[in-house]
Formats: sequence, C-alpha cells, structure tokens
Amino acid sequence: MEQQAADVLLATRTALSQASALAVQYSFSILGAVIVLVVGWTLAGFVSRWAYEGLSLIHGIDETLARFFTNVIRYALLILVFITVLGQFGVQTASIIAALGAAGLAIGLALQGTLQNIAAGIMLLVLRPFRVGEYIETSSVAGTVREIGLFATELRTGDGLYRLAPNSTLWNTPITNFSREPTRQNDLKISISREDDLDLAMETLMGLAKGNPRVLPSPAPSVFIDSLGDSTISVTLRYWAKTGDWWQVSRDMVKRVKLAFDDKDDPAALRDDSNSAAGKRSNGTAAAEKPTRQ
Repeated sequence: MEQQAADVLLATRTALSQASALAVQYSFSILGAVIVLVVGWTLAGFVSRWAYEGLSLIHGIDETLARFFTNVIRYALLILVFITVLGQFGVQTASIIAALGAAGLAIGLALQGTLQNIAAGIMLLVLRPFRVGEYIETSSVAGTVREIGLFATELRTGDGLYRLAPNSTLWNTPITNFSREPTRQNDLKISISREDDLDLAMETLMGLAKGNPRVLPSPAPSVFIDSLGDSTISVTLRYWAKTGDWWQVSRDMVKRVKLAFDDKDDPAALRDDSNSAAGKRSNGTAAAEKPTRQ
C-alpha cells in the first residue's frame, strides 16, 4: 500500500515537472510570437504608408493604383508575419508555404478572367489612354468615363445610360479618345451644282469660317474641292476648334452655311455631307453625347 502511494507521488511529481518545463518552453514561444506579431503588424502598416506616399509622388500613378500596390505590400508582409508566428510553435513553415502556393494557383485558375481584368486595369491606370471625364469610343462601347477601377470602367453613354465595361475589353481593342487633344479638326462638306458659282461658294464658306470667333485662326481654315460628280461638285470647308467648343462650333457652322446660302438665293440643293473623323461629340462640353451623321 505504501509502495503504491509512493509510485503515485512520484508520477505526480514527474508530471508536474514536465508540465512546468513545457510551460516555461511554450511561454517563451508565446511571448516571442506576440512580440513578432506586434512588431510585424506595426512594420507592415509603416511600410504600406511609406509605399503609398512614395507612389503618390510618382507622376502618372493613379490613386486607385497606388492604393492597390499599397494593399498588396501590406498583406504580403502580414502573411510573412503569420508564417513566422507559426514557426515559433514548431510548425513546419515549408509545408505552409507550399500549401499557400497551391491554393494561390487554384484560385488563379478559377479567377482567370477576373485576374485578366485586374491586369488590364493596372495597365490602363499606368498608361492612362483615358481619364475620368473624357469621351472615348472602342469597337464595343462609347461614352464619357466616370470611374476607372481595377476590375471595370464605368461610362455614361450619349443618351444618358450607365455602362460598365470590363477592363480586359478596353485594353484589348483600339481606343479613340475625343477629349485628350486640346484642339480638333472638322470637315464640313456641301454639294453644289456644276452650274453654280464655285468661286462664290468657296469665298462664302471661307468668310463664314473666319467670321466665327470660335474657329481657330491657326491652323488656318481652308476650302477645297473634295470630289466631282456627274452633276455636282463636293466642296469641303476644313477648320479647327478647341475641343471643348467642337460640338457647338460644328452645329453652328452648319446653320451659318445654310443661312448664308439662302441669303445669296443659291439655287443649289445644299446638304450637309460632313463626314469628319471627329464626327462624334467631344466630351469637353457640359453634357456627354455622341452625335449622329447629319
């Protein structure tokens, strides 16, 4: 009986001794993990803020892009901190890294289309083929840019509709930006009969261009014969205007030409055959809309 009591007492002492050793061992591990976690979290926040401030100073880096790269850096550092904390408890970090790599590959394959939009969004934000407020047109979409995100771009169409375009569709197609350049050219074409006074028609068109204060004097406007038909002559008035004034000027010039030829009692059947490359509205005006062929 006494021997059994002695064995129990010895086993209890051994267990307490081992528990004390484990407590001391893991207390240092826990303390080290807490220190690593606090230092790592603070360092990740400091580095991310420093990266954001540095990226913001780079010309051409968009706010969205700067925040995206800042978040990537921050979460990458936090993942490293988490792996280091697990290493404090004897966890094999190599297996964790391998598991994270496999998970990342699986997620990448599952979200392939989404990642394409993100890559395209980064390229659009870096190269800046268009900015917020500009009027653009591609093979599939046209409108005024309202917001450029990492996944998609928001636009407002000429008839006031909301349109969301995935960035990959914008990046993989030619983009025409009607608002980027400060000035734009317009061609106003009219057809007159072969019996009409050609010189008078050309002088009238030139006078209208020079008399419009919103038509730029440089490059100077020009009038020339565009083509010859069986019974008509196509005459073109080419002029330049500020991008913000282009839409109003183009409509105003059509009206002026009509009234001027009416005042001269020109018998020609005047028609507006305008077919300039800019036959769409610049976004520099108050309301964004895409004009149709007159």
